Amino acid sequence: MNDGTGIRGGNTTIEQALARLNFKPRQLEPGHVWLAGAGPGDPGCLTLEVLASLGQCDALVYDALVSPDVVAVAAGAELFYVGKRGGQPSMKQDDITALLVRLAREGRRVVRLKGGDPYIFGRGGEEALALARENIPFRVLSGLTSGLSALAGAGIPATMRGINKAVILATGHAAGTDDDLDWKAIARTGQPVVVYMGMANLPLISASLLEGGLPPSTPAAVIVAATTSQQRIVVATLATIAEEAAAAGLTAPALIVVGDIVAMRAALAGEP
Repeated sequence: MNDGTGIRGGNTTIEQALARLNFKPRQLEPGHVWLAGAGPGDPGCLTLEVLASLGQCDALVYDALVSPDVVAVAAGAELFYVGKRGGQPSMKQDDITALLVRLAREGRRVVRLKGGDPYIFGRGGEEALALARENIPFRVLSGLTSGLSALAGAGIPATMRGINKAVILATGHAAGTDDDLDWKAIARTGQPVVVYMGMANLPLISASLLEGGLPPSTPAAVIVAATTSQQRIVVATLATIAEEAAAAGLTAPALIVVGDIVAMRAALAGEP
């Protein structure tokens, strides 16, 4: 009998499902570091591997984008907050790496928890390389990357037959610098682009994509706090998205998506 809370016969339905799955997590050993992805924000997006790691660690090194509800799962761990949110005080990357090495050499069971996926604009590759050079045993636990799961949560399919044959994941952090992407070349592909860390440079990125030949009417959207109860979405055109996002008061962290796949949101919602 279900009483409306998900309880059946004294066991939760999720416990019953896990029992049927027969999931056996690997053990996090002392002196090891696991680089884990927390997904886009909603705790429901955690993988079983990441969830199990949080229950095993005694040291949790986590980013600003990780939900407090997810951090709370690591009830037996010492917490090390390192920031990593654009425009906010954060520990330097070299210091984070040094912290991971120190904790591992102290014999701690370490989880390094990041928003999204560690290997998608999360600097997980840099941390993994540093650990390898220091002969620290490590493992990478994938998370749902925000660039794709945020689209799903917003009702936008990342790929759609007849619309696109690829999707481009890009960082907007360096827009306008010597280290910038060639946005005009990206525009010429005609494929949708999902931009991480681009809110501060949205006017510049939009202008560059327009200069690259994308029509001003190209659908565009900004998604803030994807998959959470604070999620906000602004849909506009490439020509107006920067202005409309600013008018709505949207700020980082946010994802920007540009391309005809954005128009599918209204179609899937049954809007005219």
